[in-house]
Amino acid sequence: MSRITKYRTCNLCEAICGLEIEVENNQVVSIRGDKHDPFSQGHICPKAVALKDIHEDPDRLKKPIKKINGEWQEIGWQEAIDEVAQRLCAIQSQYGDNAVGIYQGNPSVHNMGTSFFSPNFVRSLKTLNRFSATSVDQLGHHLAGDQMFGHINMIPVPDIDHTDFWIIMGGNPIVSNGSLMTAPNVGKRLKAIQERGGKVITIDPRHTETSEKADQHIFIRPGTDIYLLLASINYILQNNKQKLNHLEDCVDATQIAAIQNLVSPYSIPMASNATGIDADVITTLINEYSDATRAVWYGRLGVSANVYGGLCHWAINVLNILTGHFDTPGGSMFTSPALNLANQKSRSKKFNRWQSRVDGLPETGGEFPSACMAEEILVEGEGQIRGFITSCGNPVLSVPNGNRLDQALESLDFMVSIDIYLNETTRHADIILPPATGLETPHYPSGFHNLAIRNTANYSAPVLRKEEGTLYDYEIFIGLQKAIEKIKLSEEEQKKNESYFQLTPELMLSMGLMSGDSGVTLEQLIQNPHGIDLGPLQSQLPKKLLTENQKINLLPEIYIKQIKTASSRIYDQSDQLLLVGRRHLRSNNSWLHNSYRMVKGRERCTLLIHPIDAQKRGINDGQKISVCSDVGEVNITAEITDEMMQGTVSIPHGWGHNRNGIKLKVAEDNAGVSMNDLIDNKLIDELTGVSIISGVPVDVKV
Repeated sequence: MSRITKYRTCNLCEAICGLEIEVENNQVVSIRGDKHDPFSQGHICPKAVALKDIHEDPDRLKKPIKKINGEWQEIGWQEAIDEVAQRLCAIQSQYGDNAVGIYQGNPSVHNMGTSFFSPNFVRSLKTLNRFSATSVDQLGHHLAGDQMFGHINMIPVPDIDHTDFWIIMGGNPIVSNGSLMTAPNVGKRLKAIQERGGKVITIDPRHTETSEKADQHIFIRPGTDIYLLLASINYILQNNKQKLNHLEDCVDATQIAAIQNLVSPYSIPMASNATGIDADVITTLINEYSDATRAVWYGRLGVSANVYGGLCHWAINVLNILTGHFDTPGGSMFTSPALNLANQKSRSKKFNRWQSRVDGLPETGGEFPSACMAEEILVEGEGQIRGFITSCGNPVLSVPNGNRLDQALESLDFMVSIDIYLNETTRHADIILPPATGLETPHYPSGFHNLAIRNTANYSAPVLRKEEGTLYDYEIFIGLQKAIEKIKLSEEEQKKNESYFQLTPELMLSMGLMSGDSGVTLEQLIQNPHGIDLGPLQSQLPKKLLTENQKINLLPEIYIKQIKTASSRIYDQSDQLLLVGRRHLRSNNSWLHNSYRMVKGRERCTLLIHPIDAQKRGINDGQKISVCSDVGEVNITAEITDEMMQGTVSIPHGWGHNRNGIKLKVAEDNAGVSMNDLIDNKLIDELTGVSIISGVPVDVKV
């Protein structure tokens, strides 16, 4: 067979870069950036070549396996699906619907079949015990969209291609490729801001890779972002620097007055004392930002996952709105995707409609915070989770207090995992159902087009034929749903879903595109394999708003209590260091570490520590040290660097493999440690229930 070239959108991270893939005899020969992709324009990161590694990985599961007398044995698909359905239904029949829980990992939104077909499967379970990676890192964004703009998926993104002043708070987009801001080649776009005379400022406890390219870096004490944000709002209102521009009729003036009253205790001196930022630096920052013609304030994981993460995202939206930097080119804007995930049909507010059984944490978007997952399994009583499903996730490594979750999963009556690997989480399963993956699947990044800094649309046909005898993810979800309904429903009730079970991802995509505003069809996308450019972000308010009165709800009631009480929780200095996470361009959360080309080279899972903090503790560079918290301890190599703010240390997120008998192909010394073993799942943002993973007190010693 001759060599052919195929085009695809990379599904490994949010940047959705276009790929040019050479294929021969159903094998990948090369992967390059697609120069004709209107969005990424040839840019790719090192992770793209890992698509080949995943496809060819001998450790990748392709057929169902079942644990029998402690040993894994391959079984048939129908046998596996029927047993899963029978075991789950038996648990629900005996203990109630909520006795089955489900966790969906980050890759769910990176897979078209899972994105389109897992929701109906989850609904068929009729359980309230639903969890996902959303509550580990981004829930505050969704809650602000729900409360302020009328939909949980109405998340504004920074229009960095047209801004002249970009504040990046708690984010490292050159490494993350965006994150809640789909933006391939952030480095080039950042440089373009500077070339047109603009300015980029990073605010972070670590001088990151993005800080290295920025015009200014400001160190901030972890967990104190809210004081800078509220003081900035106060300063703008006190000094009459607000300018709503075209949003004048979209905002209730009485809410602005109420905000001014609420934030009055948050002065610049108070913010300086809390954050460790000089008062003059704060004043200059606010003035430059508010006076800039085109500016945007952007906050990400470091903001989301701290003690007031949910309130922080409200405050960032308020700052962008009050300064005229919202719904305007160069500011914070909404996208116009071909397949719109924020629509009138799913508009209702989705927060705190019910609470978790043990800790009373609020539901958001139909899910409980992952922080309470272990307790819901371990604590006995009515509604206790006894059966569990994980779908493309490894929460033992990616959810706080992994050791506690390890213990919880071990105690289950039954567990099934939909995953391509036997890993630290799926080892607890009784049955693992592995879907065809990556280059074998069709793809349309619906979630990331909704977060992209430019409107584009791109459908990817499978690059490689899937292996005979394997199933796509959507086929697994449909199979499980049919098997469960066969047990639970009458024949007449089962017939209602017959037409749904005939659908494919392509048909679902086609219907979704027909309901959008762009007019783009699946046929057009197939004819344009490089993608279709739909243009830059455009002003859309008030038309885009989905609130009942079609106005911005500038002061939702849920935030008021926290604004009032945050001033009483100013950071208290102690001898303990504050732990923050970090990520690397060659890592992808808790996966890709079994790709040798991604982990080779110098050790990356190290503890970054400031020279003064190291000297005080007698720590030498390269020395193995102990890091302890209230819930765990890890041993890790120290890396002394002044890129850390004094009093702060950093461990990368997503490592800690090769535990509990799980072995990767990579060398054991590349396995690293799990930062989440140090994070207390009880330490949460009281508003959202999101675990606090930024600014966790730890002791570091030789």
